[in-house]
Amino acid sequence: MTTIAPEQVNSIVWNQHHDPFEILGSHLVEENGKKVWAVRAYLPNASSVWVVLPEERKEYPMEAVHHPHFFECTIETSELTNYQLRIQEGEHERVVYDPYGFRSPKLTDFDLHLFVEGNHHRIYEKLGAHLTEVDGVKGVYFAVWAPNARNISILGDFNSWDGRKHQMRKGSTGVWELFIPELTVGEHYKYEIKNLEGHIYEKSDPYGFQQEPRPKTASIVTNLDTYQWHDADWMEQRRHTDPLTQPVSVYEVHLGSWLHNASSEPAKKPDGQLESVVTVSELNPGARFLTYRELADRLIPYVKDLGYTHIELLPIAEHPFDGSWGYQVTGYYAPTSRFGTPEDFMYFIDQCHLNGIGVLVDWVPGHFPKDGHGLAFFDGTHLYEHADPRKGEHKEWGTLVFNYSRNEVRNFLVANALFWFDKYHIDGIRVDAVASMLYLDYCRKEGEWLTNQYGGRENLEAADFLRQVNHLIFSYFPGSLSIAEESTAWPMVSWPTYTGGLGFNLKWNMGWMHDMLDYFSMDPWFRQFHQNNVTFSIWYNHSENFMLALSHDEVVHGKSNIIGKMPGDRWQKFANVRCLFAYMFAHPGKKTMFMSMEFGQWSEWNVWSDLEWNLLQYEPHQQLKQFFKDLNHLYRSEAALYTQDFAREGFEWIDCSDNRHSVVSFVRRDKDTDEFAIVVCNFTPQPHAHYRIGVPEPGFYTELFNSDARQYGGSNMGNLGGKWTDNWSMHNRAYSLDLCLPPLGVLILKLDKNKTAEVIED
Repeated sequence: MTTIAPEQVNSIVWNQHHDPFEILGSHLVEENGKKVWAVRAYLPNASSVWVVLPEERKEYPMEAVHHPHFFECTIETSELTNYQLRIQEGEHERVVYDPYGFRSPKLTDFDLHLFVEGNHHRIYEKLGAHLTEVDGVKGVYFAVWAPNARNISILGDFNSWDGRKHQMRKGSTGVWELFIPELTVGEHYKYEIKNLEGHIYEKSDPYGFQQEPRPKTASIVTNLDTYQWHDADWMEQRRHTDPLTQPVSVYEVHLGSWLHNASSEPAKKPDGQLESVVTVSELNPGARFLTYRELADRLIPYVKDLGYTHIELLPIAEHPFDGSWGYQVTGYYAPTSRFGTPEDFMYFIDQCHLNGIGVLVDWVPGHFPKDGHGLAFFDGTHLYEHADPRKGEHKEWGTLVFNYSRNEVRNFLVANALFWFDKYHIDGIRVDAVASMLYLDYCRKEGEWLTNQYGGRENLEAADFLRQVNHLIFSYFPGSLSIAEESTAWPMVSWPTYTGGLGFNLKWNMGWMHDMLDYFSMDPWFRQFHQNNVTFSIWYNHSENFMLALSHDEVVHGKSNIIGKMPGDRWQKFANVRCLFAYMFAHPGKKTMFMSMEFGQWSEWNVWSDLEWNLLQYEPHQQLKQFFKDLNHLYRSEAALYTQDFAREGFEWIDCSDNRHSVVSFVRRDKDTDEFAIVVCNFTPQPHAHYRIGVPEPGFYTELFNSDARQYGGSNMGNLGGKWTDNWSMHNRAYSLDLCLPPLGVLILKLDKNKTAEVIED
């Protein structure tokens, strides 16, 4: 008996039905006055099919109905669950559970309500591909948001990438879903999406947790809950710590070019199996990327030895093109497969925490590329991006802009930020290109952008989105960092959201960076006319919580590396570098510097090759590396240099107006004690004997640090370990120090209260 019409069969055969469950699977129907179960299946390539009832040990042959590969049979039984299909395909036979025999959706109405509202903070646990169990059968549940698609199918190795075999069901909110029994970890898959015109798009999973190594683009079913973490103490301590009162010295790294393995032989996994080889590029065919586990063995000890508190990774979310540095993301929920699996990346972060190093990740919510397998034109319409290119496209970058006004898109990004904290235990994000998000006319010519509802150029939806992200990060993960790369005068970027701020707790000080690089690139004789470059940052220092950053952007595109920007002969170049960074570490604000600066790489950063590690065979580069090691350890050991970065009480000028000598001096004060540090900077190669500065208290001032010390390659001019004060009034202070200022040198001094006490007793 046939219980279905030809047109219904055709809607399945031609993949034109939005809910294949209405036709396929088991249905209770009436036959000869009795209630029976009609079981229907569309199985391309099948020649014969039987319904198998394992518990009853019975089989029922199915007949082709209206189409040679559409099968049906009726079964008289009271209940029909967990039946199987025995399928004959030529000489091959297999027995499988019918995906359309499992009707229970994983997404609840409440899940969908929160998602449509934009407030499902863990939507990544619902959308995407998830190992689960339905009616006692294990498999993978797939769900994808594509409200404007006509039909969606799941493609994979398990169905020979045939979009006819696993057609999904559409819900009322535009979420398509299907449970495929007996699938497990490691399955490769994509979504085949048809728009209303029937055009087909093959897309990676927006919520996919793993992707194939480039140039392949399939998503991979992954379980993120199997890794055993060992960083509970770190996480608990972070939860009770205010990072703004702690030392933060960040080593910014691009994992793909820090160091390569010179051999193209694959690495070994912990179980002894071989990793797949991911070569660097055609320009370097004999090398391969280090894996996350190899990087844990080599990068972490290196950074720990240098004394940095954090590692910042250029975007590690999956991206198709190495040359984008990771900033054109196609897999927002997948760590790049270039260096290994998600579990390998978890191991890397775990090892960082066990070694006392925090992990920051560059996050890119401002734009995404147009690659066909990515988010662009996802369901055949402008779903994630604005339809109007005046709002939805960065023509200069060749990328698309997220539509922050759409709740589901905003939810995708908000949950993504939380995801990296939740599943990977990261300690912070640095949000890339915030200015491009905040301004509707960013890099757009007149007539190529649209105003907001009030006629202004501010992107109000993007600002609200950033407030939501930051509010939730600090609500769920106290003690974390959220850092804005923001270069404009947008107010209150690092102020809390309850005051109207954007909610970041740090903002890159781009003004300081430009002023200092301009200042240090000029001949020292001219610096006397540009004292404002050095002092201006203090005028606005307390308007935001600033991070001083000399990043990857300053050592590419013809800008030269840091040491190459410096004037003078080789000795002066190294001295200038030491002077710049010593002043940077003494200046209020947290610190970030890019890899290779610590040993004085001459050439610009090249994403395709290693850093110039060969330079460390030469003494000047060894000495510069030792300088950074000592500078970091001094910074971390002296509370006055970090506890009050953002309070007016933490900084006080001694003298900022000696432009004739290009010298500045100031006091840094601790928050919880009465300790302080004296900093004196000489920005010229001319040393100064008997240079006098006023100091707050009398006594012996130990010379804690001298950037001109012999061990750093300097001239070794200094103050023989320290100086006693004189009862000589200077700079409106009753006591002063008579100092020897070394050329292009920075001195950091501290009052030795033990020696002061001895003098008072005598």
